[in-house]
Amino acid sequence: MGTKVAITRPDHTGAELRALSAKCADGAQVRRMLALALVLDGRSRSEAAVLNGMDRQTLRDWVHRYNEAGIEGLKSRKSPGREPYLTTPQMAELRELVIKGPDPATNKVVRWRCVDLQAEVARRWSVEVHESTIGKWLGELGLTRLQPRPVHPKKDAAAEATFKKNFASLVRAALIDTAAGTPIEIWFQDEARVGQKGGHAYIWAPRGSRPLMVRDNRHDSAYIFGAICPQRGVGAAIITPGANTEMMNLHLAEISTQVAPGAHAMLICDGAGWHQKGELLNIPANMTLLPLPPYSPELNPMENVWDYLRQNKLCATVWDTYDDIVEACKTAWNWFIADPDRINSIGSRDWACVSL
Repeated sequence: MGTKVAITRPDHTGAELRALSAKCADGAQVRRMLALALVLDGRSRSEAAVLNGMDRQTLRDWVHRYNEAGIEGLKSRKSPGREPYLTTPQMAELRELVIKGPDPATNKVVRWRCVDLQAEVARRWSVEVHESTIGKWLGELGLTRLQPRPVHPKKDAAAEATFKKNFASLVRAALIDTAAGTPIEIWFQDEARVGQKGGHAYIWAPRGSRPLMVRDNRHDSAYIFGAICPQRGVGAAIITPGANTEMMNLHLAEISTQVAPGAHAMLICDGAGWHQKGELLNIPANMTLLPLPPYSPELNPMENVWDYLRQNKLCATVWDTYDDIVEACKTAWNWFIADPDRINSIGSRDWACVSL
């Protein structure tokens, strides 16, 4: 028989332990508190243990824990389990390795698969795990499978960072001839082709299935020339049969009508030929154009607007005529600009908020 262990901690009476147990969310801890409360009330150890679903030895162990740490000692402790295969620094290195991507010359692959990472983990850290374990680790590291966005090989990340950092200075330099005190609006402009040969959008479907979505194979198309001012939550667009300087002039004229009276618009656009300054481009008096760095469409929130419209309004549809395409573009754009909060949410960029 073991030696009887007394409750030596004077923190609580039996009644106080029962009151505290009523506020506890851990069922196992509640049972331990109630068992000790019975002991403090003078009930036998055997009775207190049986009434709370444990044996006397277990109750004795909890008395030890209570004497050492009070109520905190009665909490359930999670088993630490087996030592992880990779240390925290190694897991961080694995995450960095995946995000950086493989070197085709060294790793002999152009993208990481779980089986490739399985071999890489074994090579780097001499750890042999199942391929499914690699997938589980990637999920724990906050990684998932995504379709990359295509980029031009001449893309210059440093130029993009410089543009965002110096945006306010670039705007001030471009507006050097603008009257002092004139309110400035930041607008973003772009154009998108919408046609019968459309794209697909992500939809909810059962795992393992391949849902169907209609896609036309004809080639009639139209262009939406669109622009938004996220700060005011307004936009301006025209729908045209093509993309050229003539159409750009029509769009600039339309944007100028939507600029607030007395304000001046700084129009951010890419370097397409019909966006360039020249004798053929008629820039309204209440507007100045500021080009984005070359090959940097991700800096233009209009790209996100086009994705949003294609995902929500301009896919999974068959248009029989050009007029049908125009009507679909008109309906989609009017739906988009009907909600100023939506324009602000999609179009706002921290780096484009300037105080002039």
